[in-house]
Amino acid sequence: MEELESAIKTVRERVVDILGGCAASIYLYGSLTLGDFRPGWSDIDILVLTEKKIAEGQAGRLVNLRQAMLEERPGNAYYRRFEGGMLSLDAFRLKEKDRVVYWGTSGERITDSYSFDSFSMCELLESGILIWGRDVRDRLSRPAFDELRADVRRHYEGMRKYARETERSLYSFGWLLDISRCLYTLRTGKITAKTAAGEWALKENLCPCAGVLARAVEIRKEPAKYLRDEGVLDEAQALGRSVQSYADVLERELTG
Repeated sequence: MEELESAIKTVRERVVDILGGCAASIYLYGSLTLGDFRPGWSDIDILVLTEKKIAEGQAGRLVNLRQAMLEERPGNAYYRRFEGGMLSLDAFRLKEKDRVVYWGTSGERITDSYSFDSFSMCELLESGILIWGRDVRDRLSRPAFDELRADVRRHYEGMRKYARETERSLYSFGWLLDISRCLYTLRTGKITAKTAAGEWALKENLCPCAGVLARAVEIRKEPAKYLRDEGVLDEAQALGRSVQSYADVLERELTG
């Protein structure tokens, strides 16, 4: 994990250098801080909150920073895994318009809004790690169960819409882990890591296609082992029916 630690240290230092006197709180959250980070699958979730609006010039430098670090250190693949937002604390807290620097799967850009769903907010508050600045989480509110439930329903609707057919990618197995995580939250009012959620759902015998879920957990634990496994990729492409069958369980939990 030396390369990972080096990437985190460099990102932190470069962000702080660009922001200068604009005091910042920098957090890591998500799978990395939940103990569920898997190279080859997981992202490195980062949140930068500033005391005042990020200046236009600072935003211009920040938005290109991820790509610049990749070019400077092409041997360290972790730089491309950073995803998240950079904006003022008040805009984040109040969900107001602001100058926002966004790094995501689809690229990087400067936009005018950024907010968390209730799952990410719980992760930030409960297991997030402050890597720079002052801890400001006491100014943020923990989502109520109704908010978690509403986000579970949004996840469920996404599964029904987008996972009737699945892609030839390891990420397709993630649908099964997402359903497990939603069920865990509905039953406990808490959040947990995706791998742990899959293991919990297997123990509780919740999935009608338990063998497929067990396979998803197995792959999630060692994704690098399966990245070029043609048989596994074929399995991934054929998961649609299993995902929908498991989504039926989530639907009953939501409506029961």
